[in-house]
Amino acid sequence: MVLVGVDLGLPHFDAELDELAQLATTAGYRVLDRITCKRRAPDPALFIGSGKADEIQALAHGHGAVEILFDQALSPAQQRNLERHMGMPVNDRILLILEIFAQRARSHEGKLQVELARLQYLSTRLVRRWSHLERQSGGIGMRGGPGETQIELDRRMIGDAIKRTKERLEKVKRQRATQRRQRERRDAFTVSLVGYTNAGKSSLFNALVKARSYAADQLFATLDTTTRQMYLGEVGRSVSLSDTVGFIRDLPHTLVDAFAATLQEARDADLLLHVVDAANPGHPEQIQEVQRVLREIGADDVPQILVFNKLDAVAPEHQPLHVTDIMELDGVAVPRVFLSARSGLNLDALRRLLAQRLQPLPAPPDDDPSH
Repeated sequence: MVLVGVDLGLPHFDAELDELAQLATTAGYRVLDRITCKRRAPDPALFIGSGKADEIQALAHGHGAVEILFDQALSPAQQRNLERHMGMPVNDRILLILEIFAQRARSHEGKLQVELARLQYLSTRLVRRWSHLERQSGGIGMRGGPGETQIELDRRMIGDAIKRTKERLEKVKRQRATQRRQRERRDAFTVSLVGYTNAGKSSLFNALVKARSYAADQLFATLDTTTRQMYLGEVGRSVSLSDTVGFIRDLPHTLVDAFAATLQEARDADLLLHVVDAANPGHPEQIQEVQRVLREIGADDVPQILVFNKLDAVAPEHQPLHVTDIMELDGVAVPRVFLSARSGLNLDALRRLLAQRLQPLPAPPDDDPSH
């Protein structure tokens, strides 16, 4: 597989294509080479122009690659034109993320969410994948009406599948809402872990609740929401802790929509633990991407604690002066703690911050002189 990145002047352009390479490896592909180029704007037909398409084709043939993968989202027409021009499959970042999600989903809800996102993506690609079926197939004994094309039938079938999947997901959402209401009746304090993928959310979740949730040094190791009770001895009560799917740059809107039920846990939480990979030099951009998705799902007003994880992997010259401090995030002063979920370093500091959030507020002074 050959990776292609197009610099359109956007601030988050990954010149080394490291994240795309990690995504490809996570999905089980072998990366043979990488190539980047600059453009003021995408070419409407080929995204990159015919000259660069020829160069990429020659590079792929030279390595024996059988597929091209773009870091940017391609329109259905651009994807179709590139495949015709290069004579091999051409895919984009969105399809790759969908593929990883399909491999990783374990729960019934997760599988439904992935299926919905896949169907929504597929519905826009029918022209590309089934262009050979555009012949008329209507008539006596055929499934469609007279003159209905095969592609129209496929669109209708996918539309029906999307509708059925949405109905099944709605049922799951209602079940989750019932569970949340039960937690609220029990006066449960809910905490959700959010953060960029591979920031160490599942490792932190396991360290806090001694669970055995799957954790690995790879993108999207966890897709399904897991909820456990965590006892805080400092205040003598438990909180409900949920681990959610990781965010990523340019997360497809179909996935944000499809994972609304899972991300609902973040939106309805009393507190978010925003986990950050402190050892990643790109963590400021990753923080902003997480904030963007939180705004998109309506969770941007939920209070946060910033958890700068992987402190054991931070170079000595970049070690923080204090274990906890305050960081401004979107104009709001947010508590921050530096720790290592893997080694357990400074986990007690996080637990103290959580306990402070659960401390009952002191009663206001009584100014009535008659009392």
